Amino acid sequence: MGWTNSHLHQFIKNRTFYSRRMADDDFWGEMDNVDYLKIKISDLLKKEKDRIIYEYDFGDSWEHDISLEKIEPNKDIGNIPVCLAGKNNCPPEDCGGVWGYADMLEILKHPDHEEYKEYIEWLGEEFDPTHFDKNKINEMLKTKDFGCFEIL
Repeated sequence: MGWTNSHLHQFIKNRTFYSRRMADDDFWGEMDNVDYLKIKISDLLKKEKDRIIYEYDFGDSWEHDISLEKIEPNKDIGNIPVCLAGKNNCPPEDCGGVWGYADMLEILKHPDHEEYKEYIEWLGEEFDPTHFDKNKINEMLKTKDFGCFEIL
């Protein structure tokens, strides 16, 4: 997605919740969560058509259905996830979830809207919601924080 992993998030497979255990989490033992620190995506998605849910930012409640479509051995790069296709840009962090993002997109269509300037300043640059760069996504997936080594 391109988000910064700065919000709480979890992966869900078969009613098991995989999340990062925080040092100050006094209730971890009461929950059925699994600490994902040493887990790879390939541990959860093992065969074609396997699925997991990725929930990001519990306040904004972004929920992604991730499915393993195809396994292609590649000796040159190892077991790195690869994006095969996609549509549209990643919504910005903290935009209010699906409904906040929809409102933001509507406002950006109307430069005379009272909140337009505020959104433009917040985004910091021209935001194209239809932009998608598969090559950039696949480069990100080669780095630790976006694809390799840990679920992170």
